[in-house]
Formats: sequence, C-alpha cells, structure tokens
Amino acid sequence: MPALIDLRRRIKSVKNTQQITQAMKTVSSAKFKKAQKAVLEGRIMWHAFPEVVSLITSLPLPDFHPLLSKRTEKKILCLVISSDKGLCGAFNSNLFEESSTFLEEKKKDTEVKLLLIGKKAIHHFSKNSFPVDRSYEKEIHTFTDEDLDGLAQHLIQLFILNRMDAVYAIYNEFKSILSPKITVSQILPIIPEEVILSCEVPLRTRLQSKLTDPPIGLEWDPGIMPFLETLLPFYVKEQIRHVYFESVAAEHAARMIAMDNASNNAGELINELTLVLNKIRQAMITIELLEIMTAVEALEKK
Repeated sequence: MPALIDLRRRIKSVKNTQQITQAMKTVSSAKFKKAQKAVLEGRIMWHAFPEVVSLITSLPLPDFHPLLSKRTEKKILCLVISSDKGLCGAFNSNLFEESSTFLEEKKKDTEVKLLLIGKKAIHHFSKNSFPVDRSYEKEIHTFTDEDLDGLAQHLIQLFILNRMDAVYAIYNEFKSILSPKITVSQILPIIPEEVILSCEVPLRTRLQSKLTDPPIGLEWDPGIMPFLETLLPFYVKEQIRHVYFESVAAEHAARMIAMDNASNNAGELINELTLVLNKIRQAMITIELLEIMTAVEALEKK
C-alpha cells in the first residue's frame, strides 16, 4: 500500500502538469485563431487561382512558358513541412508515415531530393537515405513573406534550369480541428491535367464560357509572354503560401486538441489518486479506532 506522502506528492505533480497543459492549450488556441483566420481569408484565392490558371494555360497560346513544361520525372524535389516542437498528437508521425510511403514509391523510378521546413522533419529525415537539397532550421512560425517568396523563387530556378523535373509538397492541410488531412500536391510544373478535372463545375463552366468563346478571338496586350511571366511565378508563390499557412493552422489545431486531452487525462488521474488517498486514510483511521477500542476493552477487563 503506497504511503500517503507519496500519493500527495504524485497528486501535486499531476496538478502542476495539468496547469502546464492548460496554459499550452490557451496559447495554442490564441495562435490557432490567428492562423485559422489567415487560412480562411486566403482560401478564397488559393482554391480559385489554380482553376483560373488551368483554364488560361489550357487555351491555345502563341508562346510557351518553361514553367508549363511537363517532363519525364527523372529528378524530383519534395517539400516536407512539419512542426518545430512536439506535443501535437499524431501531427508529425502521420506526416512522416505518408511522406515515407510517397518517397519510397517515387524512389523506384526517380532520383528524389528533399527540401525540409521544421526541426522535426530535419531530425526525422537525417536518419534516412534521401539527400537533402536544402533545410530551413529557422523556426517555422517566424517565416515572413520574403522567406516564402525566396523559397518559391528557389523552386522556380531549380525547375527552369532542369535540375528538377517536378516539385511536390507534402504537408498537413487544415480540414477541421479534429482531423487534419495529409496532402501531397504538385507545385511544378504548372498545371497538372488533373487540376482542371478537379475544378468546381460551376466556376469552370462559367470561366470557360468567357475565355474560350470570345466574339473574335483572344488578344493579349502587351503580349502573352509578359502576362505569363507575371502570372505563373506569382501562382507558385501563392501555392507555397497556401501550403505553409495550412500546415501552421493544422499544427496549432493539433496541439490545442492534444493539450486539451492531456488536461482531461490529468484531471481523471487526479480523481483516481484522490480516491485511493481517501481510501487509505479511511483504512488508517479504522485501524486506529480498532486499536483504541481494543486497548479500552483490555483496560476494562483489568
């Protein structure tokens, strides 16, 4: 039977842990609201932009842009975004499991390189055989628009210089607080054929009616190449921003839920330990009463 002092120390320790998890939940809740707002505001463009670009690039164009070049995949680059810290449930473990499955499949036919964001990803893939093109040890929550633009420019240069035939992003997409979705999306080349097929029918039909049935024909002013040289790099930058903010929102949601579960579990453990403590105290009091009654009876017999 454990000593009372040991139980009291354990209850105090669990209460301290519960205070920490509740504080972490509060911090994650505040950060999640900010990240969720950024995602919900950006999704309006992020989800519609691929559809618009797909429809524009599906038109007969007089010139061709290198970012639209779909080549045989001999060398690919995979961007993996994780968190810097743990205590966020299965956020990282599910991501790494899906990433390993995808990379092993691609490894059979292509040369695979990694671009890693997040200390957890850097630590995890340091134990694997996949070469790393670049890793960002900077804290993920301190990334600025300039950092994301620089990352997008780096990917564009690798693709245009034929150092990579395709670029993929593997990340946690924020679907709901309870269930982030592991997503594998192709960033380059622009645009995969399946993007057009995945567009929402009403928007696709409406845009096609405007773009493919002009009265006379399409006239690009000042020209199609200046237009594409502005639109396509901007599209890549926005897709990188999309991937980044979705992962950040999913991380805060996962940590908020994990800390809430930890606080609830700590509360249940405190109740169980308190119940055991009360039972032991009751048993000790009963034993003391029996000893007193026994001593009284012995004295009365004398």
